[in-house]
Amino acid sequence: MTAGRGIIHSEMPQQDPGPMRGFQLRINLPAREKMCPAAYEDIGAECIPTVSADGATIKLIAGSIERGGKTFSGSVSGVTTEPIFFNVTLAAGATFSETLPVAHSAYLYVFEGELSIAASDGSRVSLPKPHGGVLGEGDALVVMAGKAGARFLLLAAAPLGKPIVQYGPFVMNTCEEIDQAIRDYQHGRLVVAG
Repeated sequence: MTAGRGIIHSEMPQQDPGPMRGFQLRINLPAREKMCPAAYEDIGAECIPTVSADGATIKLIAGSIERGGKTFSGSVSGVTTEPIFFNVTLAAGATFSETLPVAHSAYLYVFEGELSIAASDGSRVSLPKPHGGVLGEGDALVVMAGKAGARFLLLAAAPLGKPIVQYGPFVMNTCEEIDQAIRDYQHGRLVVAG
C-alpha cells in the first residue's frame, strides 16, 4: 500500500483457528512523493517468491537475491528507497550470507530461535528472539542460526536523510506538513477519488 494522498484503511485480518503473527513495515517516502496518488495491491502468500539453498528458506517480499547463478526478485518493486524485505528461515547451525548495498541502512529482527552475527572485527554477536538490531557499516551480512534454528526479518533501504515527524497515522518531514495533512483530512481534501 502506498498511502500517498490518502488511503484510509482498517486492518481486519481473517484467519483460521490458531496463532497468527504479523509484521507491518512502513517505508517513508521522499518529500516529493508524499502526496502521490494512493495505491493498494494485495499480495497473497502464494505470490511471494521463495528461494531455498544451503539450509535457508528466503521469502522475498522486496528486493532481489542471487542464488545458484540466478537472480530472484521479490513481489514489491519500484519504490524509490530500493527496500529489501526478506523473511528468512534457517535450519539449526545453517549460515545465511548476503551482500547489501553499501549506502543502505539495515536492520535484523529475530522472531524465532537465535542468530549469531559476524562482526567486522571477526567476533560474533548473539541476537536471540524477540530482539532486533541495526547493522553497522559494511556491505556483507553473515549470520548463523543457533541449535534450534532461527527465523528473522532482514530489512534494508536507502536512507532519505530527512527528518521524520509522525502524528497519529500521518508521517511527514515537518510539523507544518503534519498540521496541513490533519487540516486536509478534517476538510475532506486528503483523500482524492481517482
